[in-house]
Amino acid sequence: MSEVPQTDVSRPSALPTARLLQRNAVPLVEQNSSDYLDAIEEEWNKKVDVEIETLVDGMVDLVGLASIGDKDKFRIAQESYQAECRAESMIRAAHSLLSIIHSMKLLLLLSDESQIANRRDAEMRTVQRDREELQKQVSVILDELLHPPSQQQDDDAMHTT
Repeated sequence: MSEVPQTDVSRPSALPTARLLQRNAVPLVEQNSSDYLDAIEEEWNKKVDVEIETLVDGMVDLVGLASIGDKDKFRIAQESYQAECRAESMIRAAHSLLSIIHSMKLLLLLSDESQIANRRDAEMRTVQRDREELQKQVSVILDELLHPPSQQQDDDAMHTT
């Protein structure tokens, strides 16, 4: 019998299936490409909307806390704490938005294969057209070089007319 030695090293094992992000969307197999992309776009829009809403609410609260008037030290300390908490949530929302922007840029750069393929195909068509034109030109020049019109053929053509 071989026993497994007791160590602090983690041993990879199969993880149970979990749904960390609950989605009410149709399973991926049953979705066509357009529906899938629409669902992804809607998810990104919701994320951005939540973070923007957090920033707007935070700004409104900060403006509300900045009222001028007779305040005792306790009220000033309380409003200061509220302003710090609101500012921290706004900072988290701003960082989250930056992260979303970065992710979207990467998605655009890494998954814009259709645009790359379209440009490549257009360039290929242009090169093929140019190649065919050049082949025709080379063919005409080769015909002229290999089969020059002889002076005698020209003379015979003149006498027959």
